Amino acid sequence: MSLLTFASLNIALLAEGALPAEAPAHAEEHHGVSAKAESILNIPYLTNSILVAAIVCCIIIWFVRRAMAKRELIPGKQQNFVEMLVEFLYNQVVNIVGPKIAPKAFPLLGTIFVYTVVSNYFGLLPGVGTIGQTSHVGAGFSAHHIETPLLRPASADMNMTVGMALVAMFIWAILTFKELGFMGFISHTFGPKGGVKGAMKYGLMPIFIAVGFIEIFSIVFRPVSLSFRLYGNLFAGENLLHTMSSLVKGGPFMEFLFSVLLPIPFYFLELLVGVLQAMVFTLLVAVYIQLSTTHEEHGEEGDHAHAH
Repeated sequence: MSLLTFASLNIALLAEGALPAEAPAHAEEHHGVSAKAESILNIPYLTNSILVAAIVCCIIIWFVRRAMAKRELIPGKQQNFVEMLVEFLYNQVVNIVGPKIAPKAFPLLGTIFVYTVVSNYFGLLPGVGTIGQTSHVGAGFSAHHIETPLLRPASADMNMTVGMALVAMFIWAILTFKELGFMGFISHTFGPKGGVKGAMKYGLMPIFIAVGFIEIFSIVFRPVSLSFRLYGNLFAGENLLHTMSSLVKGGPFMEFLFSVLLPIPFYFLELLVGVLQAMVFTLLVAVYIQLSTTHEEHGEEGDHAHAH
């Protein structure tokens, strides 16, 4: 259910923020991968990146529901894989945010990781970014004259990464205010740290308040840093593969041959980048949740133990 909820929220945000663009008049002068998502069949708010995002959501939901439809005591391969993955991810979440917050944060964190990995790897499939509209009629075997690809890696579209970051920070706010309350959050952000008491507490209060405003600024900036980091790495990887596939100029057959062979080594790099960026995005969100929900709790437990 968490996958379905996240998918619907994310696609809704994508639809609101999508930037459909018409094919440029001088497409032959365009080099590299367009930073804008391209509209498909002139349907409003339906772009090639949104289409891939929807396909990825459907694949994940279909696979999980199929694997867990008939749960057995001795699991099959699919059920065993899903259970092993969920157990592994849940244990990592517990290690970061603690056993109290983990059940609430895991649906978000687990879904972010799984969705991002599948989305990143989907962009490496043959045909993604290489099948679409072109004005180069009769290009033969050439594979790098595509001007409006039918499928475009979802993570290489900023609308996608911004939508994920906004959803993540929205859930962060819900967990934080539910755990600390509004005044608890204000006290946690602007209040004295380290158990400072007495006259020193009031003397250092201006510094704590200044640090609190810096923390508020960093919180506001988090969606930007999260979305730009993921988008930048995936968009750069897409451009790298595109550049390698169009590096050799010559006859149609030579262009086709080298467009297939040259990018192969870089696909292995993108396999590593795809999982690393998913880990970084998920880990940062988990750390944000841990910092705002468990620090105050640990401090109270420490004061209580010291009193006894």
